[in-house]
Amino acid sequence: MSRDFVGALLQLNAEKQVPRDQLIRTIEEAIQAAYRRTEGDEDIQVRIDPETGKIRVFRARVVVGDVEDPATEFTVDEAHAFDADAKVGDLIETEQLDQEHFGRIHAQTAKQVVLQRLREAERDVVFDQFASREGEMITGTVNRVEPRAIILDAGRGVEAILATTEQSTAEHYRIGQNVKAFVLEVRRSTRGPQIYVSRTHKGFLKRLFELEVPEIHAGTVEVKAIAREAGSRSKVAVDSRQDGLDPVGATVGQRGARVQAVVAELGGEKIDVIPWHEDPSVFVANALSPAQVLGVDIDEEHRIASVTVPERMLSLAIGREGQNARLAAKLTGWRIDIRSDVSVAEAKAAEAAKAAEAARASAPASKKKSAAAASAAVATGTEGQAAAKPKRATAKKVGETETVDPAAADTKAAKTAKAAANKPSRRASLPVMLIPPGLWKHRGRVLRP
Repeated sequence: MSRDFVGALLQLNAEKQVPRDQLIRTIEEAIQAAYRRTEGDEDIQVRIDPETGKIRVFRARVVVGDVEDPATEFTVDEAHAFDADAKVGDLIETEQLDQEHFGRIHAQTAKQVVLQRLREAERDVVFDQFASREGEMITGTVNRVEPRAIILDAGRGVEAILATTEQSTAEHYRIGQNVKAFVLEVRRSTRGPQIYVSRTHKGFLKRLFELEVPEIHAGTVEVKAIAREAGSRSKVAVDSRQDGLDPVGATVGQRGARVQAVVAELGGEKIDVIPWHEDPSVFVANALSPAQVLGVDIDEEHRIASVTVPERMLSLAIGREGQNARLAAKLTGWRIDIRSDVSVAEAKAAEAAKAAEAARASAPASKKKSAAAASAAVATGTEGQAAAKPKRATAKKVGETETVDPAAADTKAAKTAKAAANKPSRRASLPVMLIPPGLWKHRGRVLRP
């Protein structure tokens, strides 16, 4: 029986992945609890030899200075009757129990308690295993699809919950499909540990790059920041810890092979890899890629970055529905104000005009009088020039008299009569059509009889 017991322990150890010491301790506590269900058996202890599988059941008490529970404790003087070297804190065995004391009811109770404790031990082991993997990536198989979540089989009877809010809109799942996911949280429950995973978290994108880019996994290339809108577009800022290593080139890979593998895993999501820089103005300019940036003004107090771009690049810098600027702001942590160079020039011109007007308004009164006198002199000179210049004859209004030169009038009348005589007559140029006898007209058409 001892060999069978040891074999059962080894089998449980292999199936449940529960450590052997924890299995033995769990069985000891289960048998001990089954014995203690009888009144007066609170001091029963159980020990199992892991090598031989032999079970020892005995009564024992703890040596204390002041006894609070006589069923499980006794004083040092009482303990000296069983062990002369007993001291406070020792567990002293008082009676050895045989197998006959362990009846059928105790055996059934012990069996139920052992099974229950084994399940609890297995859950604890699984919980500890997955709790240590929070923030990491796991691979599961789609077990079933529910209205609000997809249930993944993570192995060992553990299910991972991929909620609808943590799914990408560009992806579709089917039963039996292998899916990678990012572990958000592990919770205890009566049915075992519950694992909540995500495919929209920016940590999932970082783990995918660690999987595809050896430099990121080794630490020579560091992912500084990530801004992501799952299913649409993401921006990743990388920096190199090794001199001479291009972080963007290492991340993208030869002909974009590495980043394309990540894009394929994310269902075609666009990814922009940009170099990180400690200077905020340079970092903001890089974050607005692929748009060209002319200048960046940093306001440290209000955390605002004013960016100037060419007029033709304004829509590209802002992006569709402001996506490019929004992702750049998330990536850098700065509020970004984008303006075109044309609007900046117009604003500067308006400010210069306002400044000039304010300067003129604030000029002294003497300067104003001198300016008025100079203006009056200029106006007087202009009037004199206008008086000296001969006037042109203009047509008078209705009701006014006009003096006309007779000779000029006769010349004009002669020219008008000559032009009228030279103009060909329209009636004379029309051909004359003669209708022979026997023909007549009807509604403008010539008809034969």
